[in-house]
Amino acid sequence: MSSPLVGAVAVVLGTRPEILKLAGVIRGLGDRARVIYTGQHYDEVMAGGVFRAMRLPPPDVRLSDIGGAARGRQIGDMVSALSDLFAAEPPAAVVVQGDTNTTSAGAQAAHYHGVPVVHVEAGLRSRDRRMPEEINRQVVGVLADAHCVPTAAAAANLRAEGVPESRIHLTGNTIVEAVAESLPGPDECAALLRRHAVRPGQYVLATIHRPENTDDPARLERILTELGGLGLPVLLPLHPRTRGCVARHGLAEQLARLRAIEAIDHPSFLGLASQARLLVSDSGGVQEECTVLKKPLIVVRNSTERPEAVEAGFATLLRPGPEIGELARRLIADASLTARLAAVPSPYGDGRAGERITALTLALADATDRAAPAGRLRGEPGLPVPPDAVAVSAASEPRTHHRVPGGRPCTSPV
Repeated sequence: MSSPLVGAVAVVLGTRPEILKLAGVIRGLGDRARVIYTGQHYDEVMAGGVFRAMRLPPPDVRLSDIGGAARGRQIGDMVSALSDLFAAEPPAAVVVQGDTNTTSAGAQAAHYHGVPVVHVEAGLRSRDRRMPEEINRQVVGVLADAHCVPTAAAAANLRAEGVPESRIHLTGNTIVEAVAESLPGPDECAALLRRHAVRPGQYVLATIHRPENTDDPARLERILTELGGLGLPVLLPLHPRTRGCVARHGLAEQLARLRAIEAIDHPSFLGLASQARLLVSDSGGVQEECTVLKKPLIVVRNSTERPEAVEAGFATLLRPGPEIGELARRLIADASLTARLAAVPSPYGDGRAGERITALTLALADATDRAAPAGRLRGEPGLPVPPDAVAVSAASEPRTHHRVPGGRPCTSPV
């Protein structure tokens, strides 16, 4: 570890979207930030290059042997490793983002050691318990001390679950500034299109990776078949999961009708998305990005935790079937659609979410430091320590070998 966690703000992340959405917060925290990378996304394209692309230094802590494991094992291993870290060197606060296994593990480990949890992108709910992400969201919703919600609808979800108003902070979504920072310029976009032999507004960009779509052979076949019949080139960056499932299900013929390309970095994806006629995806992040890029999106899923993109007119939720092709052809043929969407503001805020999240995180961390000097349990400021709680001291705990060195509610309008 390059620097201790004691008194710092530990930012726990492990996937490409988490890095992208927390980059501004990490920079805003400055010297107080200690980045802990779990390695949930262990592929260089999926995560490794994102630190460099977002102008971030290497993580302060890297967990080992995490990526690629089954969900239960992955979460358990992360909780164990993070618990060892926080027991030895308790931070003043822990920041987690979204709904990944890393998010759940980071919140659990922090809670077990009395460290306040800041949940970025809190309050999203699909009510679909078949989605692993929904379980992660609900777990963190119980544990978080500060819920940074992207929209009023997300805040309403938390109120309905009994979360105190004082813990809910309407910040907006950091995706707005992340897209603005990562989107390539006109020359780079033009080079991307030349590389993939497509013209502006004359192709479809698709991403399919969710287990509900890739693990079901019939469902994946329907999606690929519908995309292959649109009459425009369809660029399909292949997620490792999708590539394996296509081979396992014997769908090479259906895939051959599309322009399958290797997984690409996030700036390249945004560049291609910004020039596409239509987006088709099962990704949660793309549902947010389409509102910033002003692009129509077909969401191929059973349910969504992001109804704002649908309600604003950017996205349409569809299950796999002939309706995908029918709707896609209708959207492609709508000559006025681009102009209509260009006039619709993103429901995810004004691009200052990172500033708000940074301010409330630092306020919470400072309050924690004042309330819990070394050798006492770190917990929520002002709350009594339960009689069975165990005091944590950096000096009293052995160092772990699980790693490789490597306020006020935000009521501002968004």
